This record gives sequence, structure tokens and C-alpha cells, in this order.
Amino acid sequence: MAGLDDAFGDLFSGVDGVLLFSPSGSYYERFESLEDEECPVIVVGTENAVGADVFVELPIEFDDVTDRIRFGLEGCLDADLVDDGDELACATSVFGDGIDTVSRVRVDSDTQTGIYDLFTRSRADTGVVKAVLELAIELGKKGQKGKPVGALFIVGDAGKVMNKSRPLSYNPFEKSHVHVGDPIVNVMLKEFSRLDGAFVISDSGKIVSAYRYLEPSAEGVDIPKGLGARHMAGGAITRDTNAIAIVLSESDGMVRAFKGGEIILEVDPEEY
Repeated sequence: MAGLDDAFGDLFSGVDGVLLFSPSGSYYERFESLEDEECPVIVVGTENAVGADVFVELPIEFDDVTDRIRFGLEGCLDADLVDDGDELACATSVFGDGIDTVSRVRVDSDTQTGIYDLFTRSRADTGVVKAVLELAIELGKKGQKGKPVGALFIVGDAGKVMNKSRPLSYNPFEKSHVHVGDPIVNVMLKEFSRLDGAFVISDSGKIVSAYRYLEPSAEGVDIPKGLGARHMAGGAITRDTNAIAIVLSESDGMVRAFKGGEIILEVDPEEY
């Protein structure tokens, strides 16, 4: 169709950078020759499959395009690759495996969600946080034997968390040395999730305990209406320790992450 360049020219003119979300090698090669210091090309994805010089890692695969771009922008801000107010062309896939959609987005630091703070500035290893988040999302999708289930995972600063909690029952992990992320261990965690209490996981991913009743003071912890004791306990323990809490809600099926006593991430498992 004649005149497409003129019709869509404003979409690309004057951009401060280009974000390519999980491009193929051939697609990325088309941009390498266009790159300059004033308009960098940044690859964003769960892995740097094209060997890009400038790469921002997504902690999980975001199927929702808005979330994918939003969290990609946040990662770029976190790495000081873009500035507040920059205009970026974001190329990603919507309808297939290849890149088929381009959006022009203005960077706004006021809309940051905190996901990169959750992954890059948490005491626990990044891989451990990712493994627990993915476990909670998978559990939210499938439930326990087809029924909705709630779960509470406390990740990092395990010694202090144990001091601020007490056992509700025997600890099946007391003498074990198993780690989250192992497929067999994840099956065990899913089975135990139907029972009360929190899982406590160390910085390195070791399962320290199950069935823990958290006892931090909930005074001053503000959570949205409709969320119950599990969320209150998760928020409170992260305010009193350097742990993070990942909570799967039985009532609405959402996965929420707490840090410093506040919700910094909310994920709908059905979108992933």
C-alpha cells in the first residue's frame, strides 16, 4: 500500500531508543547497523538468545503485552539504559512467535511497579525468587486437584523469620536439604500447600520449613480490603525482616508479592 511510510512515520520519528522483545537472530541483525549512541537498540527477554550487547532480562515470560512492555521499561530504568520521559519504539509479538507489533511508549518512572526491585534488590538469590514466583503462578493455574488453593511462601532471611514464627505441625523439611525449583520438590510443595501455615525458604532456595505460623506485629500494615490473614502475615513479616513474601490468594486466585510491608507485584496466573 502506497504511503505507509508517511502514514506511520510519526510512530518512529524522534524516538530515543528501540526495545526488541525476544527477537529472532535475523530480526535483530536488521537493527544492529541502525544502532547509535543517541538511539540504542535494547533486547528484552527471558534470555539473550541473540547475544545482544545491551540486554535486559525479564524474570518471567509475560503473555500480556502491556505487562511485558511495562516490566521491560522498568528493567531498562533500573539499569539506567533509558531516562524518564524518553520516547521508545517497542517491538514485540502479539499474534504469533515473531515480532509483529510496534508501540511507541513514553518512559514514566512514576508508574514503576517494583518488580525489578523485587528481583534485583532482594536478599534471596534472583533465581530463587523466580522459582518461587513461578511455583505460585503454576499452583494458581492448576489449584490442588482442580480446586482453588492458597499458599504463603516466605523467601530469604530465614533465620529471623523462624525466630518470628512457630510450628503448627511437624516440619517435613527439618532434616532435608532440598531446594525450590527441583521438579520433585515442587510437587511436594504443592501437596503441602493445602495445609495451614507458611513455607520458609532460605536465600539460596533451601526449604527450611513448612507449616509455620508467623507472629510479627501486624500494626501499621495496610493491605487492600478483601485480603485476609495470609496477606496480612506476609506483609508484616516482610516489614520486620529482610524477607519477601509471595502469596497465592485462595479467594481471588491472584499472586501477590510483598516487600518492606507493601505489595509490590500483583499477577493473575491465568495470564501466564
